[in-house]
Amino acid sequence: MKWLDSIPLGFLIALAVWMAIAPISPEPHLIEKLRMLSQGTLVRPLDIFDLCLHAAPLLILGLRLWRQFHAR
Repeated sequence: MKWLDSIPLGFLIALAVWMAIAPISPEPHLIEKLRMLSQGTLVRPLDIFDLCLHAAPLLILGLRLWRQFHAR
């Protein structure tokens, strides 16, 4: 997991925030896809891919922060 520790934290935060809110209008894709998931309408492969694409940087950031603060 050294590759994860080698990613600069500032870059990872910026990427995670950008992907979480992109596109800003009419609503962020992440919010839209999470709503579709909760309603059970997330069935198209493109929508599933889009959810993974927009959520991945947040998951990587979470792992990076968890490793940084729990490694002590």
